[in-house]
Amino acid sequence: MITGTTGVAGSASAAPGDRPASSGPGYFSTGSDRRTTLTDGADRRPGNSETSPKAAVDASGSGVYIVELAEAPLTTYVGGTSGLARTRPTPGGRLDVTSAPSQAYRRHLDTQRAAVAAAAGVQVKAAYTAAFNGFSAKLTAQQATALRADKRVRAVTAARALGTRSTSPLATTTTAATPTAASPGGAERSAAERTTTKPVKPGPATGAGTVIGVLDTGIWPESASFAKKMPAPPTWHGTCQTGVAFVAEHCNGKIVGARYFADTWLAGGGSVPEGELLSPRDMEGHGTHTASTAAGLPISDVTIDGRRFGPISGVAPDAQIAVYKVLWAGMGFDADIIAGIDAAVADGVQVLNFSIGSQLGDWEANTPIGVAFLNATLSGVFVAASAGNTGIVSGAISNAAPWVTTVGAAVTNLDEATLKLGDGTKLVGGSLDALPGGAARAMVFGDQAGSPELGAVYCEPGSLDAAKIKGKVVACALSDTFASAAEVKTKGGAAMVLFDPVGNYRVNSIYNFPVVYLPTEKQAGTLFNYLMRHPTDATVSLRTGGDGSSVPGVPSVADFSSTGPDKVTFGVFKPDLVAPGSDIIAAVSPAGNFGRDFDAYSGTSMASPYVAGAAAVLRATHPDWTPGRVASALRTTATDTVGTTSPLDQGSGFINLNRATDPGLVIEPTAAELVAFSQTAQPDGKELNLPAISLREYDGTHPVTVTRTLTNVGKARETYRSSVSGLPGMKVAVTPASVTLAPGKSATVTITLRRGNAPWDRYVTGSITWKGKGHSARIPVAARPWGISARPYGDDGEEFGRMTSGSFGFVQPGFTGPLAGRSTGYTPMLRKTYSMPAGVYGGVFDPSASGVKAVDFTVPANTAGIIVEANTEDPNTNLDLYLYKGDTLVYSSDRYWTSLEQAYKFLPEPGRYTAYVFAQVPGGPVVDFELRHAIIGRNAKYSPATLTLPSTTERGQSVNFTLKPNGPLPEGDFWAYTEYNTNGTIIPGNLVSTQQSAWQ
Repeated sequence: MITGTTGVAGSASAAPGDRPASSGPGYFSTGSDRRTTLTDGADRRPGNSETSPKAAVDASGSGVYIVELAEAPLTTYVGGTSGLARTRPTPGGRLDVTSAPSQAYRRHLDTQRAAVAAAAGVQVKAAYTAAFNGFSAKLTAQQATALRADKRVRAVTAARALGTRSTSPLATTTTAATPTAASPGGAERSAAERTTTKPVKPGPATGAGTVIGVLDTGIWPESASFAKKMPAPPTWHGTCQTGVAFVAEHCNGKIVGARYFADTWLAGGGSVPEGELLSPRDMEGHGTHTASTAAGLPISDVTIDGRRFGPISGVAPDAQIAVYKVLWAGMGFDADIIAGIDAAVADGVQVLNFSIGSQLGDWEANTPIGVAFLNATLSGVFVAASAGNTGIVSGAISNAAPWVTTVGAAVTNLDEATLKLGDGTKLVGGSLDALPGGAARAMVFGDQAGSPELGAVYCEPGSLDAAKIKGKVVACALSDTFASAAEVKTKGGAAMVLFDPVGNYRVNSIYNFPVVYLPTEKQAGTLFNYLMRHPTDATVSLRTGGDGSSVPGVPSVADFSSTGPDKVTFGVFKPDLVAPGSDIIAAVSPAGNFGRDFDAYSGTSMASPYVAGAAAVLRATHPDWTPGRVASALRTTATDTVGTTSPLDQGSGFINLNRATDPGLVIEPTAAELVAFSQTAQPDGKELNLPAISLREYDGTHPVTVTRTLTNVGKARETYRSSVSGLPGMKVAVTPASVTLAPGKSATVTITLRRGNAPWDRYVTGSITWKGKGHSARIPVAARPWGISARPYGDDGEEFGRMTSGSFGFVQPGFTGPLAGRSTGYTPMLRKTYSMPAGVYGGVFDPSASGVKAVDFTVPANTAGIIVEANTEDPNTNLDLYLYKGDTLVYSSDRYWTSLEQAYKFLPEPGRYTAYVFAQVPGGPVVDFELRHAIIGRNAKYSPATLTLPSTTERGQSVNFTLKPNGPLPEGDFWAYTEYNTNGTIIPGNLVSTQQSAWQ
């Protein structure tokens, strides 16, 4: 979930256009540190702040560790130990921990674990036997070293902290609701139109007979979403663990079991965080929300703070819920999470939901949690997990193991609101609250209606003057949004408009007060500068609904949803698909949600349980399907989102459960493939039989060949013909081009991919589809040929290594062979000085505002790069630089520690570009600055220079080069372009500067 927290830099009392006497910041400081942090799992209860757990291991190396033993757990043991029969279930089968072989092998594991612990002199805290063979224990550094040397031990890993994957600059929530498509014309849907879920007779289509395990913050058992007595399935072996405010009767069958795991928390501090209860009871709301999203009962009409939001239902309303509380105040340790996974598998769940992850995604493959999920998968348990909420940067994917279905979030409800400013400007934002509508009202900026020293710019508690805001709409910069709304409401304001000076994610919350949120930096600039021009006579009208412009359409990938590639492995594709995850209404814990029984959350935390519920429906419909078949069915039948078809953003696309129930073909990896991947130190993954192809950093000088095995899970013989779409420039061949399969039969196809003329160091994306008479199966493809620099991210941000100095250049080619190069020689940066009147001290960028100078450049075709720099000699002035092509931002540079700003674009599209120089902190009434630029032609010939580099290279080898002018150059800075050649293949190189440091 995305939740609101503290935010941007401090304010000052400068009047528009004036510089205060102090040299401190104005309204907002500049630089990347201005972005409000959207802290996953923050506590939304009034007066509470996010709880961070004490580190599991201290500086001396002592603390809680996870010890994985060498022998297989129950889920994967295939025999081989004398007198102990196989316990691993057959494909499509399930682990039975009550069987005689399982009980005998578990006793063996218990004996071996005790012997290992005794030899090291440690006391076992938590023992794992079902999905993971090992234990957690408090170790000294010396004990950890000794255990690593024990041949009976596979790995010893320090316990790590993780958190929830939900988000909200306004606080968020997820819904158990099933969304519909947008109304014609992109109009706002009414509350009653938010879902189309209707009561259905219990059966496979509603998940009847399945159990979904939820690893999360617990559950609020009194919720109407769980108010149904149901018998436990015959294969259920779990329990109802009682605790503080949680009794056995709370496990009513709908909640079939409940446990909690807090050993690592208790080892670190002796108690769980303040406000938590040592029981399965949810004091946050996140676990209740995810559980009800996956399997909540139908609720005919949800009302929140007196406003109706219509009917909601879990995706699998007749599935049963097993609760595994592993998070406390939104945080938990992997040692406790593994204990929860181990218990869930032993208890007999068919599906696990894991809306938990790391802040910036996975950094390594085959973590202890990943291994536990692999073993769960091999025993027949489907695992859905959230991809993460770090959409601001690519490659920050959590839960990227290939056996986990990693879920991104999609916007499926517009929830728009429209502001009309007094000058006629319309801004479309978001709101989940009732808005006043009607005639325009007076509007005032918080900073001009209270005490700047107390944070009036953010409308912080106690900062506003009631006499100045009564009956008015108050504009507030984004910070603690619920506290801001309460301050405006308490002081008599009519409504609140939230904006973020640097832009933020598009998420909404319910405030029980008229609140409209403007998420983009452009909207913030428009609003802020309107307020500066009208400090005493600003007006605004607010109405519910909009023109659909706040998103590309529905469904579309949520801007907060973490995007690919998977930075850990080259050949695994993440996210797998996207599902509803924005403004989701579902049950919550009243204790953590202002007394509400239901609330709106946003985040990939909300999307993952949607997929978990869908998986339960598929498991109920096809009891013999393996987790791999379920995953394939969901992915190969997904449909494109609006606004992007890139699998880096949407994975396979938007979930389509109706199609997934009858996919025709499935593509699933074998157990042997997955086990081999898990036992490889640096796995690739493209060899896995997954329903996707990822070629991150492939050698573009050679073709790449992969195979995929297609299996007919339909009821009739069918011929499937392959086709390729997208992948511009690449040459793709599928052999054989068509396959005819009887039910249950398989065929292996060979797919050969050649770079062709696709660009180096750039992703090209597309898909391969096998279409039959009644079915169609599509797999996404993303390929990035490694030219001069490996990149674990997408192509939407900094191109690290692209700009360098000619004195000591550096490249890292992705190919092996001869290496030659050429350069354009050096061309000077053109310089020009400008003066402009100052704008607002510490203001917000808007192209039309005062304090902004626009300079146009024409970039011709076949340009290697454009570089623009802005600088001022005034130490009291801070500049920002924005480079646009039309209305599209190409690059922004807003370093708060310097006014030497640089923007660039490598291999830009031809056309007109505009550089905007913004005096974010003016040093006086007039701002003087110098603007420098260079436009480098790819085939131009400038002042000659000599390129020196090795004659051969090996893939991944660091190559140093120099580009030295052949003669003296005039004073100033010069830029050149280099290009490389291997066996006649041309590879774009660098933008090279005569500066000692060509910083980016």
